[in-house]
Amino acid sequence: MTKKKVELLAPAGNPEGFYGAVNAGADAVYLAGSRFGARAYAENFSETELVECIKYAHLFDRKIYLTVNTLIKENEFSDLIEYINPYYEAGLDGMIIQDIGVFIFIRDHFPGLELHVSTQMTLTGKYGAGILKKMGASRIVPARELSLEEIRYIKSATGLELEVFIHGAMCYCYSGQCLFSSIVGGRSGNRGRCAQPCRLPYRINSERDTLAECYPLSMKDMCTIDHIPELIRAGVDSFKIEGRMKKPEYTAGVTSVYRKYIDRYYEQPDMALQIEPEDRKLLGSLYIRSGLQKGYYFHKNGADMITLDSPSYGGNDEAMLEMVKNRYLADIPKKKVRIKGSFLSGQKAHVTLTAGKHTRTIYGGMVEAAMNQPLTEENIRKQLGKLGDTFWEAEEIIVELDREVFFPLKEINELRRQAVTALTEAITGSEVRRVSGMEAVYPVNSLKPGKLKTKLEGLSVYVRTKEQLSVLYEFMTSDLVKYFYRIYLDTDMFEDDNELSAALTYLSGKIPVYMALPYVLRKEDESYLANILKLFDFPGIQGCMVRSLEGYAYLRDHDYIGEYVSDTGIYIWNRQSVLFWQDKLQSASLPLELNKKEQRQLLQASDSLPFEKIVYGRIPMMITANCIAKTAWGCGGPKKKSVFLTDRLHKKFPVITNCRHCYNIIYNCVPLSLHGEALKWKNNTGLRMDFTIEDADEMTSILRCFLDLLEYGEKRGNLPFHEYTTGHEKRGVE
Repeated sequence: MTKKKVELLAPAGNPEGFYGAVNAGADAVYLAGSRFGARAYAENFSETELVECIKYAHLFDRKIYLTVNTLIKENEFSDLIEYINPYYEAGLDGMIIQDIGVFIFIRDHFPGLELHVSTQMTLTGKYGAGILKKMGASRIVPARELSLEEIRYIKSATGLELEVFIHGAMCYCYSGQCLFSSIVGGRSGNRGRCAQPCRLPYRINSERDTLAECYPLSMKDMCTIDHIPELIRAGVDSFKIEGRMKKPEYTAGVTSVYRKYIDRYYEQPDMALQIEPEDRKLLGSLYIRSGLQKGYYFHKNGADMITLDSPSYGGNDEAMLEMVKNRYLADIPKKKVRIKGSFLSGQKAHVTLTAGKHTRTIYGGMVEAAMNQPLTEENIRKQLGKLGDTFWEAEEIIVELDREVFFPLKEINELRRQAVTALTEAITGSEVRRVSGMEAVYPVNSLKPGKLKTKLEGLSVYVRTKEQLSVLYEFMTSDLVKYFYRIYLDTDMFEDDNELSAALTYLSGKIPVYMALPYVLRKEDESYLANILKLFDFPGIQGCMVRSLEGYAYLRDHDYIGEYVSDTGIYIWNRQSVLFWQDKLQSASLPLELNKKEQRQLLQASDSLPFEKIVYGRIPMMITANCIAKTAWGCGGPKKKSVFLTDRLHKKFPVITNCRHCYNIIYNCVPLSLHGEALKWKNNTGLRMDFTIEDADEMTSILRCFLDLLEYGEKRGNLPFHEYTTGHEKRGVE
């Protein structure tokens, strides 16, 4: 059995880009309609344009994947079926999805549609991928930060199709976990509106050093043209080119080069690829940001991946652009067709169209003897060849014609039109799909009732350091302990079993303890997880806070029987998401990007899943595989703990360098504090406080103020900060 060739998947932000991608050799194209795509500021496609593109793609045996790779609010679900249905009926091949609720909804109501999991879902390992495979995913787009070894590992373990990025812009943050643009500027990357604060200048400060203003968050663009053989041999199924926001010349030019060398590899798989200088020049001439690098496949991180000096695009080679435009964008390629018209006296006129193995014949009325203006072969050819407004081009026109016969020219035109339609449907799929058992409205009763879990009342507290844990000890021995319902201990806080055992002994019986897993877990963390799992059996540990689908799936696969609660990075924005999580979690966290009205709507739809609301804490703006400290000073291990990014307005963003799992957390410059709103929520949700970079004195003051709210109904002490944010409580995200 011959192994299927890797798919070349190109982006398109408008119809010109789509036709250029097909002309340049793309096997498939990913694009967005007018809503729900992660590039809201791209030109994108109207409904009519997108339906036409689907038909065109299928004529040339290509595929189209629609991006619905944003998080969907509860009040938007009513539009989802009506939006997707025309594309589904036209034969859409697949959808790229971020929201787990959308994933379930599409799976249940649009049968036969391939479900692809977006890189926005932050899949980093085989466990999360395995859950999605069981749910019906046919393909995943894993996190761009994974190595080639990890890609190979996921493929071997799951058998899922893997779609990976091979060229284009790179995000500094793990996709789906970036709130920087959202919190600072109100434009959410999870809604396709990222303002790219990563392309702005910052200074890097530590406790000892300062690096001059540069662009430490701006990644160089990726180019893997030299590594096509390794990626194919690793089991990759689809090569994805980034760039729906870029011009059609970029799409067509990049696609053409990768097409050339993918084909060359399959022609001579044992030969080393030699990239011709003009092709390398072309890739370097098309909207490239300060040089190229090969992504994370062979490189963990480092300053050589960053455009430290400038994030702007380099100049384009105008001659190259003109060449690409003339070769791939000047004309829309058309499908060759053979046309035969038969006009024989006393027989029904008929027109037959043939393209490859597909043939369609349309019959008309009887051909009659001519009274005064007999048909001519020239007139028939002229009518049969009128294909200008279609995707077809006549390769050959054959005419069977008796002498002195008549048939109306307008009916010849109609036969041709019907034959074109019939042949198009024969190739693109004549069976129209319909939505499964649904009207074009969102089903109000879609949420199945679940068992109501225990209501959360009072405070929960997350601590990241031992100093913060010591503050908790003091509160656990006071009368104020009655206001706490749960504490979270970061698993990275403890170096060994003895430290954890001592902490649990002290806390035992005073308050339920939950362990908080790392934000990102990868293959190299499996030994860490195996050790942590043993610790979870300690008496006093009631459950675990999961921060990723990978973490949740790992615990499930290893039969962890404690309680599961989710952090804000596991997105639950709508009741379909609640439907997925309600029997898996003991409680969840309210989203940071919904405003208070939208949060209350979610609570109303979620009787079966209790929520807690963060009322204090530094918002994690980015979780990154690259390291700020390493970029500035080289890899110093755990020595450089106090690192800050300082922006042009002199705002300082604290950076935690987690060397155990090799990622950074970039926190907001000011804390989230809802001390003025907390009491309005205490009867509906648990109130959670996250302590991250605070010292003991700061934590004590902050905690006492919030406890005063619960005990006295007012804040009595002074908070140790003057600036703070209330997040998206009022504005939410578009």
